[in-house]
Amino acid sequence: MRVPLSWLREYVELPAGVTGREVGEKLVRAGLEVETVHEAGAGLTGPLVVGRVLSFDPEPQKNGKTIRWTSLDIGNDEPQWVVCGADNYEVGDLVVVVLPGAVLPGGFAISARKTYGHVSNGMICSSSELGLGDDGTHGIVVLQPGEAEPGDDAIELLGLRDDVLDIAVTPDRGYCLSIRGVARETATAYGVELEDPAALTLTGSGSGGYPVRVEDADGCSVFVTRTVTGVDPKAPSPRWLQQRLVMAGMRPISIGVDVTNYVMLELGQPIHGYDKARLSGEIVVRRATAGEKLMTLDDQTRELDAEDLLITDDSGPIGIAGVMGGASTEISDSTTDVVIEAAHFHPVVIARASRRHKLSSEASRRFEREVDPRLPRYAAQRVADLLAELAGGTIEAEETVVDTHSAPAPVTIRADHPARVAGASISTEDSVRHLRAVGCNVAQGNDAATGDGELLRLTPPSWRPDLRDPNDFAEEVIRLFGYDNVPSVLPSAPGGQGLTVAQKRRRRIATALVGAGLTEVVSYPFVGDADFDAMGLPADDSRRTTVKLANPLSDEEPSMQTTLLPTLLRTAERNVGRGATDLAIFQTSLVFLPRSDAKPAPLPSVAQRPSDDEIQALNNALPDQPLHVGVVLTGSRTPTGWWGKGQPAGWSDAVQVARTVAAAVGVEPVLRNVELAPWHPGRCAEVSVGGKVIGHAGELHPKVCQAFGLPTRSSAVELNLDALMAAGPSSVTAQPFSSYPVAKEDVALIVAADVSAAEVEAALVEGAGELLESIRLFDLYTGEQIGEGKKSLAFALRFRASDRTLTETEVAAARQAAVQVTVDRFGAVQRVG
Repeated sequence: MRVPLSWLREYVELPAGVTGREVGEKLVRAGLEVETVHEAGAGLTGPLVVGRVLSFDPEPQKNGKTIRWTSLDIGNDEPQWVVCGADNYEVGDLVVVVLPGAVLPGGFAISARKTYGHVSNGMICSSSELGLGDDGTHGIVVLQPGEAEPGDDAIELLGLRDDVLDIAVTPDRGYCLSIRGVARETATAYGVELEDPAALTLTGSGSGGYPVRVEDADGCSVFVTRTVTGVDPKAPSPRWLQQRLVMAGMRPISIGVDVTNYVMLELGQPIHGYDKARLSGEIVVRRATAGEKLMTLDDQTRELDAEDLLITDDSGPIGIAGVMGGASTEISDSTTDVVIEAAHFHPVVIARASRRHKLSSEASRRFEREVDPRLPRYAAQRVADLLAELAGGTIEAEETVVDTHSAPAPVTIRADHPARVAGASISTEDSVRHLRAVGCNVAQGNDAATGDGELLRLTPPSWRPDLRDPNDFAEEVIRLFGYDNVPSVLPSAPGGQGLTVAQKRRRRIATALVGAGLTEVVSYPFVGDADFDAMGLPADDSRRTTVKLANPLSDEEPSMQTTLLPTLLRTAERNVGRGATDLAIFQTSLVFLPRSDAKPAPLPSVAQRPSDDEIQALNNALPDQPLHVGVVLTGSRTPTGWWGKGQPAGWSDAVQVARTVAAAVGVEPVLRNVELAPWHPGRCAEVSVGGKVIGHAGELHPKVCQAFGLPTRSSAVELNLDALMAAGPSSVTAQPFSSYPVAKEDVALIVAADVSAAEVEAALVEGAGELLESIRLFDLYTGEQIGEGKKSLAFALRFRASDRTLTETEVAAARQAAVQVTVDRFGAVQRVG
């Protein structure tokens, strides 16, 4: 919200010499986010005067351009002669003339210079040259007759020097998207009275105006119409109004549009004007029906959704409520009768419609943050008054008012609650004073239940829907008390053992992955059906059952993630699209798994600590949230260089990453071949620990790589870290180191093709006994030599004792015992040669 200081002064009696930066500092202390203060006209120096055009001679030039050699009356005895390339002025017009010695915004110094065969003693100025922005005409500024006299100071006349506060309005401060709201905060900060621009005399009858029917009272609780007839559509907007619009970041268009925009900026109430002659029948507020379309004011035809709240008449939709009006009833250059609409719409309805249509407007920004429901009648009156004053219109006494909005409910708090929250000495008198300053109605009384302790019964003002519970009111008191006056007290840290076991393991896992060459990323935990479709998940896949968000950031991602792969794959897609094709990324994050027995969460009071039953009910309403780790590998695992050819990342790298994660926790995973989307059939490993499946690793399906724009044979891993860490040992025991030599034995076993290497390895470990120090699979062979449906697995066995050198007999016995277990369990045949 851009707030000119000159406009603010109209409603707040600020100290005479105060600057925009000083006002901004006050507002920051009061809790507003003043991002910058623009010093409009800071680089402008005069002389800049008003001139009357006496004469001009058009002179065509060889380059095809026609210039005007113009004489001007600037209040001197002799006329001022200048060269001008614009042609949107006539003899007798009042224009703005910058004279030699002046400097225009941007450091543009003006001097008398020869051009086009004449010496130009200055320049006639356009809006952009004066720093007023583009007025849409691309011509020089022509003042209205009687607006000034030749020789008048144009800097003061046009208000070219002003401080403009640029305020980032947070969602809970929607009332500050108006000069009125910021003026209220400024008046409170300086301890002065506010001259409320909404303090108007209502002249409407309250009934009999343009007919309106509201079919959706939840979406539209207030709807007001006023009619102004006999408006002169050619009447120009006065200079002061145009200047304020420009300073606030809007472009003047026409008297009808400018007045509605001005009142919206002034009061914070979005206004829409209809050409009465183009309306057909009564105005109806309703939801859209299937197949309806609307051409909005931006000349875009939009397909309407059943959730859209519409403004309609007998011809059909004429506007998306609170977002943008329709082109069929807009005010034009021939509009003489204007129907003014001022309404209050539900903020969630407007926010969803704005996002659904990707259409953010000044109106939707305000309605999303909720507008004062008592404001529509006053805003409509203000627009009608201005149209009558500036465009010669006549205000009809009849007025339509539909109002079903309920009054704010009072809230009772302890008088010392703000002081207790802040941990500061804030008296009851100060609390009451601050609460009344923000507009609350305050009634004081004693606690009848306990007989002691003073209570405050608070009714929030209509423009503060965010004030709902005791802590909201405490925050208002504290911010006006001054955050810098709240003492800073560091809490004493309780004694402990440092990080928990789970925290240490999580850090070990991250360190191990980074050491293996992976980069950690962080993504938003939101997914949509399009992600699951791209991953090839079947319709009955449990990962499609998600926790839905009540107010998602995007309609395309309305759910919390049940798997980390969609967000990781999208991250990989963005990087690959920017040329980074060799990726090794990982993320540790929660996934959200809905519970079939979950009930809606209760809303406990903030007046006291929730009971154990309430806490349990809250926990029962939450989805299961296990911690997962996800990994995506694309492109080359090692680069190609002078040392040789690089190695592409493949399914084996993904499996090794899973082993790395498990090793960091101190467990050995069991791998088994399975088929599961989004992995490639036959190249997906199920990872188990202690008989429990904790995740999968392998090569992604080619269609998944294509859907996400990734290189072929990209791989991925996802593991349940909570389950993995629960299976790990509670502590790590250091293994003794033996100084005796190792005995090396290799064994190749032929087993059925459906027997996993992990099962064979476990059998060898079981049979070899305590002398076995390590075992490693180093070869897998299938072919005609061993027969169809079989495979050969070769293992390297390493034997060592801690107290002696092993004999050949001991090693042979241990090796044979290991082989015998595989023979008994799987019918293994030892391969020779």
